Amino acid sequence: MKDTYMQKKEGIVRNWYVINAEGQNLGRVATKVAHILRGKHKPTFTPHVDCGDYVIVVNASKVNLTGNKLNDKIYYNHSGYTGGLRERTAREMKENYPVEMIERAVKGMLPKGRLGRQMYKKLFVYADAEHPHTAQQPVEYKR
Repeated sequence: MKDTYMQKKEGIVRNWYVINAEGQNLGRVATKVAHILRGKHKPTFTPHVDCGDYVIVVNASKVNLTGNKLNDKIYYNHSGYTGGLRERTAREMKENYPVEMIERAVKGMLPKGRLGRQMYKKLFVYADAEHPHTAQQPVEYKR
């Protein structure tokens, strides 16, 4: 009988991928990014090990939202103080904080806890097409 393969953190090979969010739907981009960060695209995927790759998302400001979400979807923040609730629509987020919009969508799709926070650190989002990670020789992700 053959045992199930378990990836060890010492044997992980990490690649760098670039995903262009221009003209794509927010949820579709976020699921693709979370899939890569988690490492589910690899045959050596192990749920309890951070075996994912680094992801660079460019053109975050040009991501699409379907339906009437630009006006209806609301992002909430609370400072922890009384009356400290802040509400922003998706239109405000897209215009002023496009990076945070994608980061929030991806973070919600990652595991909660220590492992998810470790995976989240490998995500880099930029509002325009330029990024400072050319030395890592990232590859355009096609799938």
